[in-house]
Amino acid sequence: MTALALALALLAQDPAAATVTTAPAPAAAEAPADTHPTGAPKEDYPFVAWCYGALRGYLDLHDEMLPEVRRIESAYRPPNRSLAEDMKVYADQQTYGQAKLKDFQAAITAAEKASLRPINQQGAAAVRQGRAIWNAGPEVKKSTVAQMWMSWALPAKCETVAADLEKRAALMGATFKVNALEEEAPAAEAAPAETPAN
Repeated sequence: MTALALALALLAQDPAAATVTTAPAPAAAEAPADTHPTGAPKEDYPFVAWCYGALRGYLDLHDEMLPEVRRIESAYRPPNRSLAEDMKVYADQQTYGQAKLKDFQAAITAAEKASLRPINQQGAAAVRQGRAIWNAGPEVKKSTVAQMWMSWALPAKCETVAADLEKRAALMGATFKVNALEEEAPAAEAAPAETPAN
């Protein structure tokens, strides 16, 4: 992916991605919850899978990005704040991100179990698509990727859609179980009684 394409993809996630910010809050982006990331799937299940992939890619870059992030944070120090305070934010983001991955995985799994048809291939493709926002070509400087990484925040819509998807999937799964029991009960009642052998 070219530098321009990577920048545009990341800018679509968070309007603040064009600037380097120090000590970003370890939470979802503060954009309106209904803002849909450019290029992400529109349907809920693949969208949550896309969110999982994007977040997984972000978290997996942590160790690679940290030395460059430390250099950037050291070079541009805000007054009255220590480097340790700012660097702690990135550790907090890892913890927060790992928790969100579990939430997304739970929603994805619930949707797959509730679906009447196999959808896991669609989910796997969406995970790869989300993760691909972090694919930078060799022509992209590490400092550029680090600045984007520092500024990226999970789109707020990811959390709300994942929670809704999991709730709907649980309701659908319960409906399927009730329907299956109702279908079995009349069949059992309609079964002819065995006649005793004389």
